[in-house]
Amino acid sequence: MPNLRAGVIGLGAIGINHVRVLSNLEGVDLIGVAESAESTRPLPINVKLVKNIDELIKLGIDYCVIATPTATHEELALKLIENGIHILVEKPLSNSYESAIRIKDAMKAQNIIGGVGHIERYNSALQQARQRVQAGELGTVYQIATRRQGPFPSRIADVGVIKDLATHDIDLTSWIAGREYLQVSAHAAHRSGRQHEDLISISGLLQDGIVVNHVVNWLSPLKERKTIITGELGTFVADTLRADLTFYENGKIDFSQTDMARFRGVTQGDVRIYAFEKPEPLVLEHNNFRDAILGKSHEIVSIEQGAKIVKIAAAILKSSELMEAIKL
Repeated sequence: MPNLRAGVIGLGAIGINHVRVLSNLEGVDLIGVAESAESTRPLPINVKLVKNIDELIKLGIDYCVIATPTATHEELALKLIENGIHILVEKPLSNSYESAIRIKDAMKAQNIIGGVGHIERYNSALQQARQRVQAGELGTVYQIATRRQGPFPSRIADVGVIKDLATHDIDLTSWIAGREYLQVSAHAAHRSGRQHEDLISISGLLQDGIVVNHVVNWLSPLKERKTIITGELGTFVADTLRADLTFYENGKIDFSQTDMARFRGVTQGDVRIYAFEKPEPLVLEHNNFRDAILGKSHEIVSIEQGAKIVKIAAAILKSSELMEAIKL
């Protein structure tokens, strides 16, 4: 069977990483890259650099990665779908839920395979956490809290932290828990003089009464990516920067010293850092999308799921503007 012919639109910080992975992906030939601006980024041999999507389509690609600003996603996606080309769209899927639905409907009408680049699903620490949660190792899940903060990324200009960063946390939280969001409440701040919010604090509720909290900002010199899952048997802490997963077990040993109990709680259990393979998330994402196109077993973030994340992000933005909880 001949290799799939792939293309990439956008040679920014994310696009160039897609180029790197696709250039070495088994069963795939990277044919061309479209970039409208002048680019000095080196491309692999035999990969053609073109100016626009029309020139890229003429190269005869089977699927394409859209790694351009969010506001351009719909137009590019619809053009590719119209030409029978499968699409992998960087998150968020689109600027609005209505736009995301138009992409979804067009894809369904043309029988196109579509995916959204919510790459945190492929982080090995979160995959391990999800497997263990589903296996019942935490018992009933009570709460999922995430912290995603760091310095401002100059590459982002068209959206704020809700759409650029919090969409990661919305997706991974629902995915790990296997539950849908029922309600969100949020408070945002604008501290860097930009149009869009650069700090957001979100609280929410999933099905089965799971409480969620997300702290996201572009204002911290500390870069942090943590997911904390608390259940009846203990707590998982996933550090996605290091791809580490630690389990803090609820213990059964009582502290007799009052001062000790005050600081450490009334019980102490084992603490375990799990050992597991840590492949690059972007490679796993592309392996799964390739397999989806080939009709093999796969785990991709579907366009339908991507659209749902856009809807929740819009509700969070609305909540921060109205200063009230929004039901979903």
